[in-house]
Amino acid sequence: MIERAASVQGRTVTDFVVSALQDAAKRAIDEHTVWALKHDQQKLFVDTLMHPPAPNSRLRAAHKRYRQYTTTVNR
Repeated sequence: MIERAASVQGRTVTDFVVSALQDAAKRAIDEHTVWALKHDQQKLFVDTLMHPPAPNSRLRAAHKRYRQYTTTVNR
């Protein structure tokens, strides 16, 4: 079956198999990196990006720690 499929496409079995594996690898990666959001989720995501909430105390504290860390590392 694999030899026939390769022949139909005018390719070697090796080329056919490598191509099929590359396609499978791309699909596997896409399934774990592409977000599929419903319309209401898309709207919420974009609205949050366009109008982010004000930083809370934990975020301000983390930023302060980051500034202190980068100041000591860059000396």
